[in-house]
Amino acid sequence: MSTPFVARSHQVDVLRDALVRAGAGAPGVVLVAGDAGVGKSALVREVARRAADGGAAVVVAHCVDLGEIGLPYLPFAEAVARLREECPETVARVAADRPALGRLLGRGDLGDDADRLQLFDALAELFAAVASADRPLLLVVEDAHWADASSRDVLRFLVSRLHDEHVLLVVSYRTDDLHRRHPWRPVALELARHPRVQRLELPPFTPAEVREFATALTGRAPAARTVRRVAERSGGNAYFAQELLEQPDDELPGSLADVLRARVEQLDPAVQQLVRVASVAGRRVDEPLLRAAAGALDAGLTAGFDAALREAVGHHVLAVEDGHLAFRHALLAEAVAADLLPGETTAVHRAYVTALRAEPALGSAAELATHAMQAHDLPTALGASLAAGRAAHTLLAPEEELRHLEVALRLWDAVPAAPEESGERRDAVLARAASAAAATARRDRAVQLARSAVEEATDADRPRRRTALARHLQAVERVADALEQSGLALADLPTAPSAERAWALATHARSLVYLDRTLEAFATTQEALAVARGIGALDAESDALTTLAVMVADDDADQAEQMLHQALERARSVGDVVTQLRILTNMAANRYDVGDLEGTGRLAADGVGLAAAAGLANTEHGLELAGYAALVAYQRGDLSPVPAPARGPDEDGGLLDVAVFYSAAARGDEDLLDRARALEPQWERDGLIALVTGGCAADVLTRQGATDEAVALVSRVVTLLSEAWNPQFFGGLWLSALALAALADAAEDDRLHGRDPAPRVEQGEPFRERVESTAARPLPPGRRVGPEGLAWVARARAEHARLRGAHDEAVELWRASVEAFGYGNRYEQTRSRSRWAQALLEAGDRTEAARQATTALQDARAMAAVPLAEELEALARRGRLAVPGTASERAGADVLTARESEVLALVAQGLSNNQIGARLFISGKTVSVHISNVLAKLGASGRAEAVSIAHRRGLLDVAAAPG
Repeated sequence: MSTPFVARSHQVDVLRDALVRAGAGAPGVVLVAGDAGVGKSALVREVARRAADGGAAVVVAHCVDLGEIGLPYLPFAEAVARLREECPETVARVAADRPALGRLLGRGDLGDDADRLQLFDALAELFAAVASADRPLLLVVEDAHWADASSRDVLRFLVSRLHDEHVLLVVSYRTDDLHRRHPWRPVALELARHPRVQRLELPPFTPAEVREFATALTGRAPAARTVRRVAERSGGNAYFAQELLEQPDDELPGSLADVLRARVEQLDPAVQQLVRVASVAGRRVDEPLLRAAAGALDAGLTAGFDAALREAVGHHVLAVEDGHLAFRHALLAEAVAADLLPGETTAVHRAYVTALRAEPALGSAAELATHAMQAHDLPTALGASLAAGRAAHTLLAPEEELRHLEVALRLWDAVPAAPEESGERRDAVLARAASAAAATARRDRAVQLARSAVEEATDADRPRRRTALARHLQAVERVADALEQSGLALADLPTAPSAERAWALATHARSLVYLDRTLEAFATTQEALAVARGIGALDAESDALTTLAVMVADDDADQAEQMLHQALERARSVGDVVTQLRILTNMAANRYDVGDLEGTGRLAADGVGLAAAAGLANTEHGLELAGYAALVAYQRGDLSPVPAPARGPDEDGGLLDVAVFYSAAARGDEDLLDRARALEPQWERDGLIALVTGGCAADVLTRQGATDEAVALVSRVVTLLSEAWNPQFFGGLWLSALALAALADAAEDDRLHGRDPAPRVEQGEPFRERVESTAARPLPPGRRVGPEGLAWVARARAEHARLRGAHDEAVELWRASVEAFGYGNRYEQTRSRSRWAQALLEAGDRTEAARQATTALQDARAMAAVPLAEELEALARRGRLAVPGTASERAGADVLTARESEVLALVAQGLSNNQIGARLFISGKTVSVHISNVLAKLGASGRAEAVSIAHRRGLLDVAAAPG
């Protein structure tokens, strides 16, 4: 019985409208999410049918659950194969221009990591090429919760590249399978944030929809009792509802597992056996492989294979789906497989192994490894896992490569003749696994694997393994250990020039630079360059040039920049993506230091794209470049959350993880303090974490009125970093300005309540001195404090004037701060403009104060800097400034009447009830009533707290402050 399509009109409309937009040149992505069996496949099939009838090009591809063993790019390889059948000329043309596409067509040799970018570009170009305004492309990827890591990377890439192509990408996935650490979970969240992506939730059927579904399925209206029972037992799940409805009346089994098994148990024994063989392969299996496996299990199945298969299809247990045999639903395959006894399961897997070994073209090495593991055929599993690892490396899929190699390493000791079976030495496999681990941000795991590779290497290979270990140690900042390993490598290597010696020297030099052993580093770098150039090792030369550029940067920034450009060209010429990323990171850092945000952003974007395409987004330099991209976005006023790349739970994201704190603080994220406190245990390990999270947390504490806590936090960070870095580290300019801001807020509150602010002023003196001494810190010739540092010096001076209550002086200092941040930091420029408006108001220049507050408020709202916008709105009300867009703000129960505001203003001046009554010509009792109303509206427990709350909310005129 076929499955009818009912209801879901809203979801169909959403997908139809998205396809119409794609036809008009507005590409998009729709994520179709829902529980298993809820009807995702039925929805996309219906939409695909309607799209094809409407003239669209339609390609439906699938992800497959291969358990621990993955098959890289599976859905996209399927999509390319489909397109080659439908439009061979277009595919051939793109493949000719983009040879990397041949990898998914079964062609192409092992290449370098840069090929991954070419492969991704080729896919994007192919999909764009087959689509047009008259014939948009609907590309469906089903079951993305099973997607391999490389396919997830392709999806990210395609989404980021969408511009004006006539393409709609529909991705379906199960929501009930997404546990906290499921690899698809962060990808789905990341994609959902993209402006071109819609998320379409598919809810269960309502009882009314179950009735409609039952009527369409059976051809008659079901009894109300049946609808109630089916709706209750199926939970609105379309697949379960169909299984229940197709059972004879009054014979509904006790569990849904029984329902699923009942469909199979009604078949002939031979058909049941064939279905069991198919279930072990998962939801989908190729007919030739199933035929071969069935014959290997039971020769009798071969003779009756076609008849059994025909009956299984006729009873809607199996179906033909896009050229493959498939169970009607994955849950049915799972139920059948789960019903097998352990011995039966092993025997069926062994049959698949026999079939695949006899005819390797029937499946992939990954499939062979999967079945061999389940069949306990460890030698075959070992060889197949290594072959699958090589295939993943060829396809530039490091996560799958690591998974395959780690399976092989676990099997190694269990296979007595492992070297003979594998054709490889264990240390070579360990080294390959270490490289794959590094490419997937598992840096500690890379160190472990590389160290094991050193221990098991032959004398001839050990120096090369030590150099690789040193580089992995550098990535986890264990520089002294790295220096030891590269030193041992150099001691063991012959002094004759070789690529191994050039790399060992370049690696040794980098560690020496990190340890500030400049003279040794310079000599070692020169030797590395001489060896590399002498033998034409451009990759090692590029790495050494990069190290040399880092050394000369303080003395001659222009020369360093030239060296980096030269090194980048060398690295590109040999396809050394890792070195390219390191160079782009250094170049971005140099541009950022001199305030060139445009240059920083361009370099960071290039690096992020290269890292993503090469599968290196989670590596040290990939994350560093993403961090610079986030910093530039923040400074330009883009405060939108930055999606974090998917990575292991034990990996940190370096600069990226802390850069996002700036925009989070500006946005007013409520969880920022919790996030910052969670990272505090890592302060000792990484000073950058202490600097950024500590500073941003202090900024938020100040905004919340916890000024003493903010100052104490800044002091702790300054003390830590003065010892770890330099007593006059430049980050201290920012921290000192934040501390002075907190103290200035506290001093204003003191003045408001008639307290002496002198202790606050005295407390700020060390921070002022730190700013001035750091700004005057001696620098190498040709170097100077960058524009960001100068801007924070200007703001610190202005905050110090505010701390002292020097209103007239503060006006010009805040003007200078606004101008200093004009190099490109839009958020901080707006914040300084807000303070400038306040200083102008306090100095009596209401007209200019209103003008600056208006500009600042417009910018704050444009950036969605909510806390800053609220502060400006409060300033406008407090000072009664003519700022557009603030008149109706803060409407609500806590807005005071005119008389209540007058009473509160006099309370702020310290007058008693009777004194206030005399001033306003009302009785003391009436004053008491007004004060009670004020306390109730503001939620204050007393007069002092009411004054403080009203001032913070902008309900109290600044003129109310004494003095």
